[in-house]
Amino acid sequence: MASSAIETDGQEILDLEKNRQAEMSQWVLNAPEPPSLWRELMDSARETVLPRGKRFPYLKDKDGLSKTVISVLQAMFPIFSWCRHYNATKLRNDLLAGLTLASLCIPQSIGYATLAKLDPQYGLYTSVIPPLIYAVMGTSRDIAIGPVAVVSLLMSSMVPKLEDPEANPIAYRNLVLTTTFFAGIFQAAFGLFRLGFLVDFLSHAAIVGFVSGAAIVIGLQQMKGLLGIAHFTNKTDVISVMQAIWRSVHQYWNPHNFILGCSFLSFIKLTRFVGKRNRKLFWLPATAPLISVVLSTLLVYLTRADKHGVMIIKHIKKGLNPGSMLKLDLYALNQHHSLSIGRSFASIKGYHINGNQEMVAFGFMNILGSFTSCYVATGSFSRSAVNFSAGCETAMSNIVMAITVIISLELFTRLLYFTPIAVLSAIILSALPGLVDPHEAYYIWKVDKLDFLVCIGAFFGVLFASVEIGLLAAVIISFVKIIIFSIRPGTEELGRLPGTDIFCDVNQYPMAVKNSKALIIRVKSGLLCFANANFVKEKIMKWATEDSQGKRTVQVVILDMSNLMNIDMSGIASLLELQNNLASGGMELAITNPKWQVIHKLRLANFVTKMGGRVFLTVGEAVDACLGAKMAAV
Repeated sequence: MASSAIETDGQEILDLEKNRQAEMSQWVLNAPEPPSLWRELMDSARETVLPRGKRFPYLKDKDGLSKTVISVLQAMFPIFSWCRHYNATKLRNDLLAGLTLASLCIPQSIGYATLAKLDPQYGLYTSVIPPLIYAVMGTSRDIAIGPVAVVSLLMSSMVPKLEDPEANPIAYRNLVLTTTFFAGIFQAAFGLFRLGFLVDFLSHAAIVGFVSGAAIVIGLQQMKGLLGIAHFTNKTDVISVMQAIWRSVHQYWNPHNFILGCSFLSFIKLTRFVGKRNRKLFWLPATAPLISVVLSTLLVYLTRADKHGVMIIKHIKKGLNPGSMLKLDLYALNQHHSLSIGRSFASIKGYHINGNQEMVAFGFMNILGSFTSCYVATGSFSRSAVNFSAGCETAMSNIVMAITVIISLELFTRLLYFTPIAVLSAIILSALPGLVDPHEAYYIWKVDKLDFLVCIGAFFGVLFASVEIGLLAAVIISFVKIIIFSIRPGTEELGRLPGTDIFCDVNQYPMAVKNSKALIIRVKSGLLCFANANFVKEKIMKWATEDSQGKRTVQVVILDMSNLMNIDMSGIASLLELQNNLASGGMELAITNPKWQVIHKLRLANFVTKMGGRVFLTVGEAVDACLGAKMAAV
């Protein structure tokens, strides 16, 4: 009697367990329909056009409406948020940071304008309007806005293919302004429509390689000013630049330019060394470029070195930014770094950077900048580091810097007449070592070899071909990497961790125990589609047949779909073929934990019925149900 009661209780427990497994399987099979494609598109569009709709509800009462308007204005113009808490202490810190920033910005802007093959004043113009607009619309407190070396190189390498800056400087300038306008349009569109993810196609490794290669090319091009070479190549690849330097050295170069440039380059480097040793002297390396300009200009003026072959800037146009809207050549054109700089300093200070708002701010500052004789402006890492070290509190430091540049344009441009070009080259050269980052390249190599291939592809493309070839090489290698991972996704065999109901990769966890009668496979891909479905099917069949012919007798193949986000018709067809092939070999197919979109499509394709309804929530339940049913049948 006692044994009969025990058997009855055991049978009841077994029945309850089977009922529980069946109920949980129904949870998977009877899930509600996922949102339709039209619904997803509409929700995405609504979130794109009105990303803050939930945060700013339109309230009926006047006070609520006014609060909504204020909130919207604060979101669009962050200056309204931080200016409410502005005080004298913050103004003092921003004033010091802005003046320090201006002392570095003025000589660099003049040098970068010459690098972009523009007159020097255009670099100063670009340090006025864009920083003022960014201070109103930007969300970073530390980023410093203005012209930068890499963008200037892009201008000087790509725009001259359409207009010769020496033969037709006015048309070249107009085309640069037009390029700036369209750059701003694209940046603003990316921010407004939340398309910043498109910038991510240029990966971190690609940017590291591209910037390093561009820095070396920029450095070699500065030999023109450092050696006093009058005529130089317009090409940017390292071989052409080295050939131009070699020919010029053997024909004509002026040692006075070289001695002057190297002397002040050594001075700037020395101040940077002192500044790193003593953090309280952060202002010394920041002001060193301006000191170099003042001293070298005074030296050339007093000695009249320009009469002995020292090349000087000569005339810089006086006055504020002239309007240039009518100079845009809209018929001449056929119809990723600054944000990371801002985020770097924001993470140190513990505040948030709004990526989409940053893109909008960059876009509008370049659009309006193109109307006021500015070329493409962005965030400078070297100047942002100076701004941060100087103790800036808000974007007011950009406003202080812009005002200082305005004063310089009005009052001091005539004093820069005798500024030697060799010193401007020295200033640009002094800023380049920070752009070449061999430690980061080694880190990429150590972590991800394919990412390193992207990095060196961009590096050598810029160095030995051109800027656009370097970018193209990086993007192509990145896409090839994505395609390889997509069409040949990894698969892993799972085993049960001892004493648990957890199933893990047996290669990663050697202690995991494989089931002798069940082959448990997980596909390491988010999509089973036309590109990889046949490869996955062949891989699973190979494992199943090899195990069946070996020591193991596989009775069921369990496919863990926990990684699979979606499936297409080719994927469903491959699963059906896999089911038929396994059945012909005396094996069954079961699937576990299919995601919402996946199980919905499998039901519509009637695949669940064809495979006998073997769909489970977890791998453990699939093992117990499939092997338990077989044991009961025996």
